Amino acid sequence: MPAKLSTHVLDLVSGKPAPGMKIELWRRGPAPVCLKTVTTNADGRTDAPVLAEAEMAAGEYELVFHVRAYFAARGTVSPFLDEVPIRFTIFDAAAGYHVPLLVSPWAFSTYRGS
Repeated sequence: MPAKLSTHVLDLVSGKPAPGMKIELWRRGPAPVCLKTVTTNADGRTDAPVLAEAEMAAGEYELVFHVRAYFAARGTVSPFLDEVPIRFTIFDAAAGYHVPLLVSPWAFSTYRGS
């Protein structure tokens, strides 16, 4: 897997990819910094890696998925989940990291994908 950070989102209510979900990438630390904001495409993925090979650096990161806004735009009330933060560590900046999110208005799951 080439060095990059990627993600995709699956909407478990529809059983399909989640298009149009806003995702923020934060570099964690004493003074967290929002590195970028992306939106998923029709395939539930971002058009480009969240971090490309040249942007990869070891450290602590957080992806923040805007779940409530996504479901609200589709007419589903999400009284339980709002933003879903996933904190993780990039130990090897030369490796590939894939962080998928499987989500409904009431639950989510993630894993380190390939």
